Amino acid sequence: GELRAYRARRRVELIDGVYIASLSFRTVTYKALCAATQLASFYPDLSDPEWAASWAIFHQRFSTNTEPTWERAQPFRLLCHNGEINTIEGNAAWMEARERARGPEPELAPVLDRSGSDSALLDNALERLVRAGADVSEALSQLVPPAWQNDPRIDEEERAMRRYHAMLVEPWDGPAGLVFTDGLTCGAKLDRNGLRPLRVAVCDDGLVVVCSEAGAVPLPDGVAVRRTRLGPGQILAVGPERGLQLDRELTRELARRHPYRSWVADSLRFGTQGDPVGAPDGDLLARHALHGYTQEELNLVLRAIAQAGAEPVYSMGDDAPIAPLAGRARPLPSYFRQRFAQVTNPAIDHYRERDVMSVATLVGARASLGTEGPLPPLVALPSFLVTLAGLDALEPELVDATFTAAEGLAPAVERIADACASLVERGATIIALSDREAGGERAAIPSLLAVSAVHERLSERGLRTACSLLVTSDETRDTHMVAALLGYGADVICPRLALETVARLALDDKVGGDRPTPDEAQRRLLQAFEDGVLKVMSKLGISDVASYRGARLFEAVGLDRRLCRRFFGSTPSAIGGIGLDRLEREALDRLAASEAEKVALENPGFYKFRKGGEPHATDPAVVDALQAGMTAAHALVRAVKGERFDLYERFAALVNERTPIEPRDLLEPVTVAEALPLDQIEPVDSIVRRFSGGAMSHGALSAEAHETIAIALNRLGGRSNSGEGGENRERYRDERNSKIKQVASGRFGVTAEYAAFAEELQIKIAQGSKPGEGGQIPAHKVTDEIARLRGTSPGVSLISPPPHHDIYSIEDLAQLVFDLKEVNPDADVSVKLVSSAGVGVIAAGVAKAHADVVHVAGADGGTGASPLASIKHAGAPWELGLAETQQALVANGLRGRVRVRVDGGFKTGRDVVVAALLGADEFSFGTSLLLAEGCLMVRSCHLDTCPVGIASQRPELRAKFAGTPEMVEAYLRFVALEVREHLARLRLRTLDEAVGRTDLLRQRRTGDPAADALDLGRLLVRVSGGPSRYVGQPVPHEGDRLGMLLATQGKAAISGARLVEPAYEITNADRAIGARLGGAIARAVGNAPPAGRVRARFEGAAGQSFGAFLTAGVELRLVGEANDYVGKAMSGGKIVISPAVDDAGDPCLVGNTVLYGA
Repeated sequence: GELRAYRARRRVELIDGVYIASLSFRTVTYKALCAATQLASFYPDLSDPEWAASWAIFHQRFSTNTEPTWERAQPFRLLCHNGEINTIEGNAAWMEARERARGPEPELAPVLDRSGSDSALLDNALERLVRAGADVSEALSQLVPPAWQNDPRIDEEERAMRRYHAMLVEPWDGPAGLVFTDGLTCGAKLDRNGLRPLRVAVCDDGLVVVCSEAGAVPLPDGVAVRRTRLGPGQILAVGPERGLQLDRELTRELARRHPYRSWVADSLRFGTQGDPVGAPDGDLLARHALHGYTQEELNLVLRAIAQAGAEPVYSMGDDAPIAPLAGRARPLPSYFRQRFAQVTNPAIDHYRERDVMSVATLVGARASLGTEGPLPPLVALPSFLVTLAGLDALEPELVDATFTAAEGLAPAVERIADACASLVERGATIIALSDREAGGERAAIPSLLAVSAVHERLSERGLRTACSLLVTSDETRDTHMVAALLGYGADVICPRLALETVARLALDDKVGGDRPTPDEAQRRLLQAFEDGVLKVMSKLGISDVASYRGARLFEAVGLDRRLCRRFFGSTPSAIGGIGLDRLEREALDRLAASEAEKVALENPGFYKFRKGGEPHATDPAVVDALQAGMTAAHALVRAVKGERFDLYERFAALVNERTPIEPRDLLEPVTVAEALPLDQIEPVDSIVRRFSGGAMSHGALSAEAHETIAIALNRLGGRSNSGEGGENRERYRDERNSKIKQVASGRFGVTAEYAAFAEELQIKIAQGSKPGEGGQIPAHKVTDEIARLRGTSPGVSLISPPPHHDIYSIEDLAQLVFDLKEVNPDADVSVKLVSSAGVGVIAAGVAKAHADVVHVAGADGGTGASPLASIKHAGAPWELGLAETQQALVANGLRGRVRVRVDGGFKTGRDVVVAALLGADEFSFGTSLLLAEGCLMVRSCHLDTCPVGIASQRPELRAKFAGTPEMVEAYLRFVALEVREHLARLRLRTLDEAVGRTDLLRQRRTGDPAADALDLGRLLVRVSGGPSRYVGQPVPHEGDRLGMLLATQGKAAISGARLVEPAYEITNADRAIGARLGGAIARAVGNAPPAGRVRARFEGAAGQSFGAFLTAGVELRLVGEANDYVGKAMSGGKIVISPAVDDAGDPCLVGNTVLYGA
């Protein structure tokens, strides 16, 4: 019956615009685009006392990274999902590939409705399995498995079942609190990392309640209640026949339903990465030239990896041109920017959670999803990386990935795609794309283009699951290249020339360090590449490489959109760019260079400025010009009269008229012949109030440099930013106080007192130089002083977690925003994002979470220490993210209530005006402030050797710091003066009038074919739907009633030096209890114990963040249970939680993330 209903529904849904919410003999689905409180009025049966059910599942969804629609409301047909499927792009692509491989089933195609949310797609996949006869618990366990690979606790039967399922389908991974029913069984399941809460109450009268929050469902009086929770990867099921089955019992039953051990033994054999290659005898120079290697890459990347076994760390961000604007040809992967998780889904901490991650790789043909029985032969490899010996052991069919000038690149790509399809049709199950024939008259096809084109062709023809794609390439030489190959369909990669290169460096004793052998150098290279890819995966919240493979989780910057649609699965390319003709010419140029009489590798200055190399936004001429202007201005007494504005103008001309480096360099304001008089333009003192300092921590910077910036911005009426390293509390009450105090994932120094002395509290979700990763400070910079401020130990490297462990969803972000507004009701709350495709929808979610400021950072942001691959290849220019954010906020009617701030390489007034026209209200300066106080751009911040004492903790270097607040003030005033001149030429009187006026921008042509191929039209779209700038619309925030009552009674006790002992009933709607009182105490007495005391008693189920920001002098006693984030940022006081009187023993008293930042 259910299968017939499923088929009938699918036939009807082929009609465009038709969605059937419920068509089942077992279940009825109610859904509506309304608030939960309106549901009973909309569906009267739900409030009818005669209407009864054995069970019910319910979900209220906060629309985050999709637009709200009726069909996206939950529940779906089988499940409700609280969370995010981080792997959805890969899951959907592989489901479609499997569907094509199965052959036509018109009434069931497509299995996935790609217009649905990630949750809806998971429901589609689950329903397909269940309607084919699978048990719903088993099917969901197959799609959302636990982290079984490295878990020694599971028995062999379960391990065999998990391995068998992995041979059929990649994990659907991400934060997932799932409740499900097929009408016969009802159950709940958690993701492999346990990133969502699921609290369980089992009552003696037979009632079972599973909720994301304790206290959501009233429990009957007079019965004993067993309170527990689901852990990572766990599942439970309830049914009339099966009763209640918890995880171990249910999993044991599922693992014994089929002979999985014998099926796996019959189908799977285990392989290895292979032995290292021997160091080559001949000269590698010609091969290096043929594949575009540079001297920089040999020295700064490959040699460093061979020495340390890890990708190198660098500093000061990326100020070189984006790939399409580069003066020298870049490898194709350089046009692809890594995407990353922010807000709606969390990154994974691959440093501390490695056990839940897997790089294990299966090679061979894959069976259809839903298969039961022995499978086609597969080889299990420990990694996606192999040596040449490991590749040969797999005995692949080799396909030549080279071309001649006569053939051309486009026909060659079509040739190898068709050749691979023909091989698979003839039974090949392992194919290797190889460029080993390159040289002479044959140029190498870019390996990323080759593998993606083949992957897409095989998928279109329903052949992709019938084989594995291997790449053996001389081109592959860094982490980003490996990640891109995997992301576009490669199963296994052999970085042949990179392995030979480090072997040769070791043989010639050119590695340095501990002088590794050639074999050890190769092992280090493979380890570094593997770790680097794990980091790329973890930025996206993906645990298993099987879910990352083929997911295309990149955006293109500078590639033709038609090229992306044709060969890269419609990878987004916001500004278009070069096509196959340019790629062909560059490949042939490399071939010619390798065949020259005298071969030489370039040293283009891509990583670090080199005279005659690539232009840099902060080259020596720019640094010298800025410092000359600031020093002269300081000498002329504070520079407020602008006597040496001419020196600043020289600096601004160097920046504004430079060779194009970023998209903004291709935009020009549409000025008029007759400018407004300057006396009609907004004054300097008003403009500089929109300026803020970049989030540079005391730790990354010396105390002197950090305080200098704070003093300067406070004097101007702007805002400096503490960064994520805490702040010396002695600064809170004078002009050294940072008005913006950052709350980052490490929570260093975040206390009630820290929050109480902020004008703005900034939640750092990501930073431009390494989005998806946490902040980083090397051990040699963690002095006694820095350790004290951060609450850590001296001499220990500090790497913050990639995610905030209290933000795994937009709802969690809203909770942290609420917490911060409770501890400091007078402070604004900002959320810092990084530019990337999709940031606009996330920004709208941030606004819905009641933030006051949306901060969009560009990928060229500075850094004290970041992995080199992250600096160069993650995130996008701020121009792209700002335009998308502006358009999304206006379209959703949210723009009028939030301020939009932007940062990323800001140096001049022109930068400010272009950003305002694209939609920014405020502007943040980072590196340029350091330049103004004396930075020489030596790029040694991470080494603690800054020669001018700005980015060093060494006393002898700090003593050389010569910067002053007046120098920073002078610089920002000069920027404001330039802003006024641009406004006058635009006939705009204020910056407010400029915000969002994209009609006053146009793209300029440069004469360079690659630059002129870019199309910035999407950045200049004006959207209707409401205000296009901040107009002061109020941001909703209703303080917690119980929290305000406690604060009122508690403050009286503190000020009166007496003890107060109030008692309250509490529910899960009462959130952040204690935070408002903690903030009030901190403002009054700092972190010292107050004279009075508060001992508050509560009974019930406390809401989230119970006891957050608690301080000395306060004791909270709860009888009952609490939800997530108990004691967050607690810096004193006491929290006592004891079981409710009806508890049956061994209770679960608190939720996730306890004492975070305490």
